[in-house]
Amino acid sequence: MAAPKKGRRSSGSQGYPGRALAAILIALVALTGTMFLSHNTKPRLGIDLAGGVSITLTAKSDQANAINKTNMNTAVSIINQRVNGLGVSEAEVQTQGSNHIIVNIPKGTNAKQAEEQVGTTAQLYFRQVLAEQANPPAVKTPPATPTPSVTPSATPTAKPGSKPSGTATPKSTPSTKATPSSNATTQGRAVTDGLKADPAKAPTPTPTPSAPPAGTLDSTIPADLQAKFTAIDCNDPKQRSAANQGVKPADKVVGCGERGDGKNKIWYKYALGPAVLDGKDVSKASAKFDTTSGNGWVVDLSFTGGGAKKFTKVTTQLAAQQPPLNQFAIDLDGNVVSAPSVSQALPGGSATIFGSFTQQSAQDLSNVLSYGSLPLSFKVDDVTTVSAALGGEQLRGGLIAGAVGLALVVLYMLAYYRGLGLVAIVSLLVSAALTYTLMSLLGPAIGFALNLPAVCGAIVAIGITADSFIVFFERIRDELREGRSLQPSVARGWPRARRTILVSDFVSFLAAAVLFAVTVGKVQGFAFTLGLTTLLDVVVVFLFTKPLMTILARNKFFAEGHKWSGLDPKGLGVQAPIRRVRRRTSTETKEA
Repeated sequence: MAAPKKGRRSSGSQGYPGRALAAILIALVALTGTMFLSHNTKPRLGIDLAGGVSITLTAKSDQANAINKTNMNTAVSIINQRVNGLGVSEAEVQTQGSNHIIVNIPKGTNAKQAEEQVGTTAQLYFRQVLAEQANPPAVKTPPATPTPSVTPSATPTAKPGSKPSGTATPKSTPSTKATPSSNATTQGRAVTDGLKADPAKAPTPTPTPSAPPAGTLDSTIPADLQAKFTAIDCNDPKQRSAANQGVKPADKVVGCGERGDGKNKIWYKYALGPAVLDGKDVSKASAKFDTTSGNGWVVDLSFTGGGAKKFTKVTTQLAAQQPPLNQFAIDLDGNVVSAPSVSQALPGGSATIFGSFTQQSAQDLSNVLSYGSLPLSFKVDDVTTVSAALGGEQLRGGLIAGAVGLALVVLYMLAYYRGLGLVAIVSLLVSAALTYTLMSLLGPAIGFALNLPAVCGAIVAIGITADSFIVFFERIRDELREGRSLQPSVARGWPRARRTILVSDFVSFLAAAVLFAVTVGKVQGFAFTLGLTTLLDVVVVFLFTKPLMTILARNKFFAEGHKWSGLDPKGLGVQAPIRRVRRRTSTETKEA
């Protein structure tokens, strides 16, 4: 049996290079089309490139061992939900050390609003309103009458145009008290929000009791609380922030809250009773536009099992009180974000807060109710603003570095590999197109934001991708040096190159995966980009570069080893094969 000739291979080993090229080109067209149809034509930029705000929070607690990993992770989750509730999908919330949380809020969102919500990190409490009073700026509305009394029956007037606060009536039963459509005033007192039952979840409301039941709320105002209430000026930010420092849930406190819309917003000060519920009792809150009752934007809230029982008891007691004692304040670190009034007991564990809400104010309130409670308190240690100009300079510097690196790779490829260098350049362009489209689509899909370390990862990937081409080309040239023609050299060189490429890319991907798993923040951007481009390198080499070389091996320019092809036998040091001369037989010699 004759031995197979050197360089022979099975007929099907070449595969179908046209199919592989068609597959990767179809994938590229599909990704590009999706990118344009979804209008996501640019990668989302991180805070260091697009600009934004970086906030450093420091945890503090009076309890020993309260600042631990579990509570810090819970706080990170809640703060992340708060920020994302504002639509800041690219925000980064992460721990740093044992007692710090870093919040990065990119440009393109309401960073100031997010900063206010992130900085408000105390517990959320529901407290009965003992007294309230408008506190307009002295320079704008100087007091014309003596300061009203701060007794529970006080009924101060509101500035015209201030945000009405409505009364609470169940949807399912009529009421003789103020209705949602006529809730501008109640007994001459401007009010903020009203509270009513959710008919889809609540059972038939119980009748309003004529007198407070046993165990009613403590509505007395101690002398020290009255003194604080009289003295506090809610227009002073320092007084607002210091109002509730060191207080406990069982304490009676003073608080401040803004009411009104637009230019008509004024501060109100409140005397508040002990906490009757806290934020942990709220299971869900959401803003919606009420089209059935004509209330406009409202906030639906639901309570947990234990919270529902407490809420029913509290609203039963509040409904029997006179204004302002029938209001309960939603108090977040001394800031009264809303003070809805209650006109009837609200059983069932769910209710709706209505009033003169805008879409933004309703979403803000629902966000506070949903993500208000934190296991620790925090103080804002540092707020750093990164300008878009600085981010643009960093991005420009990164792109210049990438362009220089790419230019050097291209020059080397052309100088050393000539015609094969063109194959490498086209493959790099395909890899770059796939990388760009995927980064643009991954932004809205998984919140991927391109930061400066991620740009560095993409630059490093240029070298990794070019290395794969060099391995393949050198294997082909080794086969040519052994005296084979180009087509067998491509067929025989590919299996050897493939193993080397896979091992090299596996090591790079493993390093990227480990780095992504054990790091946080911006370093993860580098690891993610490095891992993504490493996978794309395998895809491009297998589905584009190798099939393209299989097709080009049939081309005369490359097959005959043109001096500009990069496969010139003379340049490779290939020795011409020795021709064996067949000796003539004696018969042939005689005949000659």
